[in-house]
Amino acid sequence: MSDAVEPARRNRPGWVFFISLALLGLFVAYGAARPDELALIADQALGFTTRHFGWLYLFATTGFLIFCVAVAISSFGRIRLGADGEAPEFSYPAWLGMIFSAGMGVGLVFWAIAEPMSHFMAPPFGDAEAGSPQAARQAMHYSLFHWGFHQWANFAVVGLAIAYVRFRQQRPGLISEAFRYTLGDRVDGPIGKGINVLAVVSTIFGVATTMGLGVIQINSGLGSVAGIGFGVEQQLAILGGITIVFLLCSLAPLESGIRYVSDANMLLAGGVLLFVFFFGPTDFITAVMTNAIGDYIGNVIGMGLMMAPYTEDDWVERWTLFYWAWGLSWAPFVGSFIARISRGRTIREFVLGVIGMPVLLSIVWFATFGGTALYHELFEGVAIGEAVSNEMSAGLFVTLEQLPFTAVVSLLVLVLISLFVVTSANSATFVLGMFTTQGVLEPARWARLSWGVVQVLVAAVLLLSGGLVALQTISILAAFPFMLLMVFMAISLLRSLQNEHRQIELHEAVTRQRLERLLEQHDHLGEEPPEEQEDRER
Repeated sequence: MSDAVEPARRNRPGWVFFISLALLGLFVAYGAARPDELALIADQALGFTTRHFGWLYLFATTGFLIFCVAVAISSFGRIRLGADGEAPEFSYPAWLGMIFSAGMGVGLVFWAIAEPMSHFMAPPFGDAEAGSPQAARQAMHYSLFHWGFHQWANFAVVGLAIAYVRFRQQRPGLISEAFRYTLGDRVDGPIGKGINVLAVVSTIFGVATTMGLGVIQINSGLGSVAGIGFGVEQQLAILGGITIVFLLCSLAPLESGIRYVSDANMLLAGGVLLFVFFFGPTDFITAVMTNAIGDYIGNVIGMGLMMAPYTEDDWVERWTLFYWAWGLSWAPFVGSFIARISRGRTIREFVLGVIGMPVLLSIVWFATFGGTALYHELFEGVAIGEAVSNEMSAGLFVTLEQLPFTAVVSLLVLVLISLFVVTSANSATFVLGMFTTQGVLEPARWARLSWGVVQVLVAAVLLLSGGLVALQTISILAAFPFMLLMVFMAISLLRSLQNEHRQIELHEAVTRQRLERLLEQHDHLGEEPPEEQEDRER
């Protein structure tokens, strides 16, 4: 459907908006009234899901990675997400900045030290002695794995499908439209609306998890910098403050709102990264990064399918399944947002930008922060691992205390986390507005504000229902149905690409036949072909 009709649709929320709002409203009401009961039910559902379907998460994410790489290196990689010859809407640096900020910015800051130190203190599968050099190597190895290609492939599958539908086929940017090639006109009926409702609910829970992690991290930082207590009351107050900022930002257009905030994010993140790299144990960081890259690349497929059926160790459920599910629940939002900013890119460029560049940045980030923490733990006797064991979000600020200009850098990190939370929430309001106003590229303000408020309420309920544990639990549960949809989405996209490729080949064959017939006619009449006439005249 053309963009010309979009303004007329903006004030028509439709059934997807009302059904999604009703479902999430029931969740918020129940969670606020009975937070402990909600936590218990979610925990039981989590146990059932991971016990019976944990293997499916691993196969799906590995399959998505293989799918993206195969599509990019194939002849499909030359297809442009837009009209042939169309230039990209955003510059490459601005494009990468928005991908990185909206993708996993909050998670990188939260887990950059928390995850390596957690594995250092409790090595995966008991393969190393806690606190040993072997445990440190394994900690970095698995940290890079969890923030590597598998995670970003989840976003790339959804983003590629939506960008292809929206900019190549000129249809609304809805999740359901990615299934039109296989479902036909049924995507306009209840089936399509059900798909879009599921995308909205999954997105809300994924973004609420990210907001919750950011708020917990900010609370920990304020405790370190200003002596503010750590608890749910403080976290709800922080959430309220951030809400005011991102709701104001959500009223601005994409080009002047999210873009500039994400640019500020990248500049500040780059400055903090360079500071820790050069004022920290630089040689140790580079050695850790080199070693971890080798371990990761050499074992990426094996780790992607690793479970522990011979023991009662639940490490895979607590870490790998959580990360994959978190990425899957976030995929409708991040994928759709990346699609929105990727007009004019080729498929090959899209996959390289979405999977390749963010992973390189993640590797440098984890090696710098995680390596610094491990160095001070191993060689300086600083109890960073113990701090993380007591409070997951505390490791970052304990590590910063070992570097110069602690107060200033800690304050800048708090600003960075806040900006990442604002960018993620702001980006989500755009995407949710698109989903619930029939795929418009610039959703109405009322739609953005409505979903902004819903995000905050869901995040608040999850914080009340158990904090970090509740955030992890709900991510895994919310991701499962959308993961199944993504499998069929990838199949539908592949068929659409194959169909376009056949049409291109048919067009080229017809063109060649016409040219051959024209040449034969010239030869039969004893005339020189036009090309030869031009050459002779020159």
